[in-house]
Amino acid sequence: MVVDASAIASLILPDESDPPVADRIAGAGALHAPWLLWAELRNILVVAERRGRLEPGQGDRLAADLDDLGVVLDTGADGAAVMGLARRHSLSVYDSLYLALALRWGMPLITLDRRLATAAQAEGVEG
Repeated sequence: MVVDASAIASLILPDESDPPVADRIAGAGALHAPWLLWAELRNILVVAERRGRLEPGQGDRLAADLDDLGVVLDTGADGAAVMGLARRHSLSVYDSLYLALALRWGMPLITLDRRLATAAQAEGVEG
């Protein structure tokens, strides 16, 4: 199963908790994401600290917990396919990486991003 940053953030940020997503991730077995997930999640944590949603330094502890999730980070991507998805669905290239990975491996995609979920559905990717 492919997971994006919004889905993983819902596991670690108390004010973004989403029990159905947590249940799906817990029962998913192997989790996959593009390499970008590592940076996106750490950015989410730093911004949450800056905005007072997390205590200073709490992001470091949560980042260590993220590493324990064992998400398999994929470093390969077909640039033309990613850009095509971005154009076709008005997505960022960043979000298109998740969708391209799900399409390439025939995996479902878990996201809380409405636009990405809509694009995935249009491409026949299970959500």
